[in-house]
Amino acid sequence: MSEEFTIGSKVRVVALPPYIKTADPMPMLRPPDIIQVGEEGIVLDRRPGGYWGIRFAKGAFLLDAQYIESIDQLPESHSESLNQ
Repeated sequence: MSEEFTIGSKVRVVALPPYIKTADPMPMLRPPDIIQVGEEGIVLDRRPGGYWGIRFAKGAFLLDAQYIESIDQLPESHSESLNQ
């Protein structure tokens, strides 16, 4: 089962697919280098076929859950070190 993300949550790209679909009403294929590994975006919605609509700086794209990870929850040790 693929990971579930909350609408409005932040995610990070962990790998690039062979191509990227735009999140337009009529999706277009784009080369994967339009976004970078490590780039962060906001989850817009859930799409059919296991895709997530994500808003990045260069636009909104559709990515499968295997290419993204949630970054909203920081590990406790990391958040404690930020408060010192």
